[in-house]
Amino acid sequence: MRLTKSTDLALRVAMLLAVAGEGETPTAREVAEAVAAPYSHIAKIVSRLQHLGVVETRRGRGGGLALTGFGRDASVGWLVRELEGPDEVVGCEDAPPCPLRAACRLRGALRQAQEAFYSALDPVTVRDLTAAPTEPTLVRLLTSRPA
Repeated sequence: MRLTKSTDLALRVAMLLAVAGEGETPTAREVAEAVAAPYSHIAKIVSRLQHLGVVETRRGRGGGLALTGFGRDASVGWLVRELEGPDEVVGCEDAPPCPLRAACRLRGALRQAQEAFYSALDPVTVRDLTAAPTEPTLVRLLTSRPA
């Protein structure tokens, strides 16, 4: 299974915010620079993460982004499910619909494999993703941004 670029970036954003120091609130633009992604894409991702309760945004002087307590302890499996949406690995109903769909066993096998993928991520939290040896690299990405 392959994650969308948006989901991949959302996980990176959450990881970066997880290692931000107390009171440190990087902006979406700073996070975009740290993960080498377009600001417009990161802004949409931050909006989605905020909607899910994973990220808080603060406006004005000293504003920026912060990971919520819920976001820090969120299951990566849950987060990926939410970000990827309910789509299946294959599009049996896409136009034109697959002529095998009425008697096909592939769709069920792929659905089972997809759930196994998510289930393997369920016990992992965002906090877990930032443990050593990852944390120093994430901190370096945040601290190397221009002031």
